[in-house]
Amino acid sequence: MEILCDPLDKSDLELEVDERDGEEIVEGRLIGTVTGEVYPIEDGIPNLLPPDMRDDE
Repeated sequence: MEILCDPLDKSDLELEVDERDGEEIVEGRLIGTVTGEVYPIEDGIPNLLPPDMRDDE
């Protein structure tokens, strides 16, 4: 978590956890503390692509 930052402005990210498996975060989101942009965590993998580059289904 210490090495991750918001790709839009390099600010800190806040972690919200929906589901854990032991120490692993399975589902949740990272939220930019300055931009407010939400980056989903799905199947343990954070999607840190900027919003305009995501392939939302």
